[in-house]
Amino acid sequence: MSNEWFEEIAPGGDLIMKWKTSKHLFSKKSPFQQVDIYETTGYGKLLAHDHVVMATEKDEFIYHDMITHVPLFTHPNPKNVLIIGGGDGGTAREVLRHKSVQHVDMVEIDPVVLDAAREWLPQTSCEFNNPKLKLHVADGVDFVKKATMKYDVCIVDSSDPIGPATPLFNIDFYRDVFNCLTDDGIVVSQCESPYYHNEMQKTMLGILSQLFPKTHLYGYTNLSYPGGYWGFSFASKKLCPFADFDAKRTEGWDFQYYHAGLQFGAFQIPSFLKKLYAEYLTPLPQIGVKK
Repeated sequence: MSNEWFEEIAPGGDLIMKWKTSKHLFSKKSPFQQVDIYETTGYGKLLAHDHVVMATEKDEFIYHDMITHVPLFTHPNPKNVLIIGGGDGGTAREVLRHKSVQHVDMVEIDPVVLDAAREWLPQTSCEFNNPKLKLHVADGVDFVKKATMKYDVCIVDSSDPIGPATPLFNIDFYRDVFNCLTDDGIVVSQCESPYYHNEMQKTMLGILSQLFPKTHLYGYTNLSYPGGYWGFSFASKKLCPFADFDAKRTEGWDFQYYHAGLQFGAFQIPSFLKKLYAEYLTPLPQIGVKK
C-alpha cells in the first residue's frame, strides 16, 4: 500500500482493487482488528478493517438500503430490531427511518470502529444519539445467547468470516438468533460474494435451512466489493419476502437505491446459484402475489 493508493487484495490473491487517496484520516489497531479511514479522490471517505474495504461514502447506501428495507418491509409491523455489528452506523440509520420501530439494540464488538465512525463518518453514524437506539459494546454471540427481549427483525451486519466475525457464521449463533426472534421473526445477514465465497454462502444457507422454515438468498450490486455482486441471506419463521410484502408501504419514501421493484428483483438470483443452493432455498411464489 503506497502513500497515494489504498489497495485491497481480493480472496484468492489474483485481483487487486485500488482507491486513490488524498489523506489517511484515522488509523488504530484495536484488540480485534486494524481500523483505517481514508479520504479518497473519487469515493469520499473509505472505512477499512484489516485492509479490507467495509464502506465508502459513495456507495454505502446500496448495502445499507438492501440489508434493512427488504426485511423491514416484509415484516408487517417491526417494532424491536436487533443489529449485530454495523459499527459504521448505516444500518441503524436506515432501520430508524421506519416509524413502526420503537427500539433498536445494536451490538458492536469493537469500540474503535464506533469511535472512528462518530468522528469521521457522520454520513453513516448520524443516528447514534437517537433515543430509540441502544448501543452495546459487546460480543454479538454472547448477546444473543443471553437475550431476553424478542425481536421482530435481526440484522447481522458483519464483516467477512475472519477475525472477530468468524463466530457469526455458525449454527450455534443462528440457533440463538432463532430463539430471540418473535414467532414471525426475520433474520437477514451479510452473506458474502457468490464468486469468491460460494462455499461460505452454501454453508450459511445450509445452517439457516436447518433452523428456519423459509430460507432465501438475494443479491445487490456495488462499487466497492470484489466482483461487484454480493448477497444477503434471508431467513424467517413465517414471512415471505414476496407474499407478505405490500408495495404500498414503500410509497412516499425517498430511497437512494431500494424500491418496491427491487424487493422482487433482488431474489432473482443467477441460474448457477439456484442450482448450487437448490437444496437449501425455499421456493418463492409468483411475483406480485399477496395473501
